[in-house]
Amino acid sequence: MTETAPDQISNGTKSVLVVEDDPEINAMVGAYAELCGFQYRPALNGARAMQQVREGTPTVVILDLMLPDADGFEICKTMRKDQSMQRVPIIILTALGGEKNRQKGMACGATDYMTKPFDPDQLMKAIEKHANGQAK
Repeated sequence: MTETAPDQISNGTKSVLVVEDDPEINAMVGAYAELCGFQYRPALNGARAMQQVREGTPTVVILDLMLPDADGFEICKTMRKDQSMQRVPIIILTALGGEKNRQKGMACGATDYMTKPFDPDQLMKAIEKHANGQAK
């Protein structure tokens, strides 16, 4: 897997920003994104995620909620405040289940909410669906 260079982002290449602190899960989700034809952009913490957003707007964001340096709900809100990110699908992928957490994620601006462990086929379908602007 390869990280997307900033110049690739600005020339129309579809990319998925994976914000996940577990390197193995991050790489696995990135591999699924690549299977869908997207460039993989890893971020192991909230600070790196926001740096990646400043370097170029991703096509889709996969966001964990429990990060070492930030609350994923707050990262989602911050991304939504960025003009370039207002229409970018944000798929929360987290170990936090329950209806309250799902509602909170959606209220923060998430487009979709999936829990771990996750079905790789469902994740790839969600990436493709939201990248293509299809309704939830």
